[in-house]
Amino acid sequence: MINYTIRKATEADLERIMYLLDCGREIMRASGNPNQWPVGKPSREQIESDIAAGVSYLVVDGDTAVGTFAFIPGPDPTYAYIEGGEWTDDTLPYYVVHRMASTPEARGIFSTAINYAKEHCVSLRIDTHHDNKIMQHNLKKHGFAECGVIYLLDGNPRLAYQWLK
Repeated sequence: MINYTIRKATEADLERIMYLLDCGREIMRASGNPNQWPVGKPSREQIESDIAAGVSYLVVDGDTAVGTFAFIPGPDPTYAYIEGGEWTDDTLPYYVVHRMASTPEARGIFSTAINYAKEHCVSLRIDTHHDNKIMQHNLKKHGFAECGVIYLLDGNPRLAYQWLK
């Protein structure tokens, strides 16, 4: 496996992150997930906000960012209500991973990002689109339990997962 490093993103990384998100969108489209990230989502403003808040990260191979993700301390307002199940634990402080993407040729980005996140928290939550079979497979492979359905601020449903240390 490639020995990636993780670093916080800076304003200088904005264009590369937008490129990585475009790559992620194309990977989703090619794998049967045409609706999760419409063009323009995640927005440039969202990524700028992530960078300013210090929650935007890059997975780096040498000098090249090949993956990106947001690693955000909870609570996340969209996780306050869960339907069709319950969180594995709803008492511990948790972090959330959002906006994960990579170049199509990069391998092991999910594992690298999730292992980094797991080293920095005791409870981790992620949500994904029903059609995102790649993410669902990776979540189960890395010990996440499917907990139910949450709704984004725009009302769109997402499958919700949690991992506990």
